[in-house]
Amino acid sequence: MEFLLFTFVGVVHLLSLSSGKSIYKNDISRRTFQEIKEEIASYGDVAKAIIDLAVYGKAQNRSYERLALLVDTVGPRPSGSRSLEKAIQIMYQNLREDGLENVHLEPVKIPHWERGEESAVMLEPRIHRMAILGLGSSIGTPPEGITAEVLVVTSFEELQRRAPEARGKIVVYNQPYVNYSTTVQYRVQGAVEAAKVGALASLIRSVASFSIYSPHTGIQEYQDGVPKIPTACITVEDAEMMSRMASRGNRIVIQLKMGAKNYPDADSFNTVAEIIGSKYPEQVVLVSGHLDSWDVGQGAMDDGGGAFISWEALSLIKDLGLRPKRTLRLVLWTAEEQGGVGAFQYYLLHQANISNYSLVMESDLGTFLPSGLQFTGSDKARAIVEEVMRLLQPVNVTRVFRAGEGTDINFWIQAGVPVGTVR
Repeated sequence: MEFLLFTFVGVVHLLSLSSGKSIYKNDISRRTFQEIKEEIASYGDVAKAIIDLAVYGKAQNRSYERLALLVDTVGPRPSGSRSLEKAIQIMYQNLREDGLENVHLEPVKIPHWERGEESAVMLEPRIHRMAILGLGSSIGTPPEGITAEVLVVTSFEELQRRAPEARGKIVVYNQPYVNYSTTVQYRVQGAVEAAKVGALASLIRSVASFSIYSPHTGIQEYQDGVPKIPTACITVEDAEMMSRMASRGNRIVIQLKMGAKNYPDADSFNTVAEIIGSKYPEQVVLVSGHLDSWDVGQGAMDDGGGAFISWEALSLIKDLGLRPKRTLRLVLWTAEEQGGVGAFQYYLLHQANISNYSLVMESDLGTFLPSGLQFTGSDKARAIVEEVMRLLQPVNVTRVFRAGEGTDINFWIQAGVPVGTVR
């Protein structure tokens, strides 16, 4: 994945597109597309140098080793935690020691939630201790827990049809997995929809295409004017089992205990570093990933990998002595898992200069073998991106997909700035 991001970013920065204007805009300059195409092709040697250094040279595995050191040292980095702030300070020092420019921290306020002790036990029709993970921002139960009968549904529509049955019960969602963006709505909105029909709590089938009896946490959202009820995710296996039990007419009773608490917003920082542009320093191409994670894992994949390959993009360009025409800016977001909180505050702080942003990129789809770049922008911008991606032919990663998006960069799409995500 690294060589895709490094090479793409490196060449985009070297291009003389539209005197520094965003590649999204239709006036991509007084130059013809053929001239731009020829300039892109002329950077073949630069692209090869970046690929060679990243894949075969002294930087081989460097981003992996850097990431391993951080996650082994700090561990989980949930929003509002001391470990997240420790990681931010470590990264601030790392970026300074790497010789990058304008390394600084931009203060933001972020949510602080802790899950506490939690458990769910099926009491009827048999005793069964269930694996659960409370969802981010959920309230807790009373100390004695909530003991109630279960109503199993497979959709919000079914919940509405059976609304009279839901009052005073624990709603279990056993929604089928369609794709992440569709199915995650049950995790985000499940508690609110259950509360609207009088449920005492909600349990959501983990949003996953497969399971090894592993619950998946994530953020959920309450709604003003709707009672807040405790909510957690359960495994695919347990959701399916309760669905089968319910279809047979079994009465299901669960005791749910959650010690989750929400605390006042905490102080945190977005971490920023740059290689300042030689010709258009006010123009910015931004690469990014988020440093925070959930509390039940090290966050190496979500999103340590994305954050560290974004850092590596700057490191490689610096190591090769390349000075881009535009400023290459790295931002390591804070509190992405809570809904892009740090990124949104960055956007509000910098939106007055939005016309200076040529491209905004994020890596937050997992660190796997890359297949290409997801891109959102004008047709003319896409044509330029497709030419840049041709330079990755030596590693057979040249595809440009549609629908580039991400929690931390969607604000920019709405403002008309082109965005890209490594896929």
